Amino acid sequence: MTHPVLDVRAVSRRYGDRQAVTGASFTLTAGGVACLLGPSGCGKSTLLRMIAGLEPVDGGEIHLGGTIASQPGRAIAPEDRGVGLVFQDFALFPHLNVTDNIGFGLRGRPNAERAVRVEAMLARFHIEHLAHAWPHTLSGGEQQRVAIARALARDPALVLLDEPFSGLDGQLRAEVRAAVLTDLRATGTSVLIVTHDPREAMQVADHLILMSHGQVLQTGTPEDCYRTPVSVAAARLLGESLVFRAHVRAGVAQCVIGTFDAGGQPDGDAVVMARPDALALCETSPIRAEVIETRFSGDATDVMLRIAEINFSLCVRGDAPRPGEQVGIAVDSNRVRVLG
Repeated sequence: MTHPVLDVRAVSRRYGDRQAVTGASFTLTAGGVACLLGPSGCGKSTLLRMIAGLEPVDGGEIHLGGTIASQPGRAIAPEDRGVGLVFQDFALFPHLNVTDNIGFGLRGRPNAERAVRVEAMLARFHIEHLAHAWPHTLSGGEQQRVAIARALARDPALVLLDEPFSGLDGQLRAEVRAAVLTDLRATGTSVLIVTHDPREAMQVADHLILMSHGQVLQTGTPEDCYRTPVSVAAARLLGESLVFRAHVRAGVAQCVIGTFDAGGQPDGDAVVMARPDALALCETSPIRAEVIETRFSGDATDVMLRIAEINFSLCVRGDAPRPGEQVGIAVDSNRVRVLG
């Protein structure tokens, strides 16, 4: 039987009166990149530290490769978990050069074996030229590569990255992220990245774990989580969501933007959730919206619209309507969700 590389089962963590993580559960299979996404303060880093063994669990269990690594009152030491951790600030040892930083976790191995492994990590992350450099002389991107190489030197089954790209800006961030993830994927190691950036999470992840207020709301592929959120809270973690009050009767939800199949929702009050890209201008549509504002941007115009006190914007190419006009709105029913 093949066990998941990571299995988090109803894990909780409390600090005094504050519940940081509540009943969090998810699994990761071997290989690939997963992102733990949520706003600042939602418990992401606490959960990451529990997986690494730096924090105890107050409830639930963490299994690594089928072995219980953490449960209340019992935990495998961080160095014995087969997990690599890269902190947000990289935490390189300032008194060690790049070679010695990478080899730090290999100190119990023969010198020749250690040297071969460090050389392989230097080559893997294209930092051979920095072998004898000191951490304070490195750029942010170089420090990041060294920190990841150090985490991978012991050949862990899982590597954890806490906001690894947050210290980089603009184009540099995109370039470093693409290069580092290419190298990480080539190792075959399972990767779990903590981030609060939804665009970044969807661009890099094979699997998402959506978290808010200490709870895991939803897991799945980026497309599934974006297109079929299980709740309004989960939907909003991945971008702009338009939420309209609706009423369900006999399997049909009715609201100001139309009627939609309610699936298994019971009769009564509900909400209809749509992404802005599910809406488009259509003069023949009976659904009307008021134009609030327009902003010309060269090849297109951003048009701010309002339906039933809900504001949203559409990108219009060609002639755009003017503020104050009433326009028709078409809705792609296949991209609308009815939620309880």
